[in-house]
Amino acid sequence: MAIDREQRQRIVASQRDAWQRFGFHPNALFWSNREIQEIRFRILLEAGMHSGESLLDVGCGFGDFSAWLAGQGIAVNYTGIDLSPELLEEGRQRYPHIELVEGDLFEFDPPPKSYDWVTLSGTLNRDHGDGGEYARSIIRRMYEICRKGIAFNLLDARHEWTRGRWDLQSFHPDQIAELVSELSPSHDIRDGYLSNDFTVLVWKEASAS
Repeated sequence: MAIDREQRQRIVASQRDAWQRFGFHPNALFWSNREIQEIRFRILLEAGMHSGESLLDVGCGFGDFSAWLAGQGIAVNYTGIDLSPELLEEGRQRYPHIELVEGDLFEFDPPPKSYDWVTLSGTLNRDHGDGGEYARSIIRRMYEICRKGIAFNLLDARHEWTRGRWDLQSFHPDQIAELVSELSPSHDIRDGYLSNDFTVLVWKEASAS
């Protein structure tokens, strides 16, 4: 279930505007600061990635997650995918050793079990007016692509400010727990690290950690 052309153009235009205003900075990715960005990275890592494994990062922005992992001593075979050509070009200049691909996950369309891990941070925060169905389809596709597991974060609908934003898509953790239970019995939800966010870790059963 790919987003339609008009929605895609809006996303690309807003990312271009943010990049032109802020340059190589978390603000260009709609993070308030680098600390918040890296808190989310730390929780994603709790899925259990290790050096030498392959990782697909959906909505990768500049590819910052690859550099953060390297800073933790974890050298993964990183591929990032994003809709924004400006962010990807900036990322290629900053991180020339990683693979960055322009497009939507459904366009990229890797075969099942192509990557050890598939991650996503902040990419599903936009409201597409579909009740969250696009986000659910992305989560299912991520799980098909992985060999070991997926890790992603979402905005928490239990938070009053987040729930009240017309332009943001938020979820109740119980909704997402029900969804990922259909994919795997091995999953966990981490919250409490930020007031308006939660992270979901899902493992292929043989790889649960």
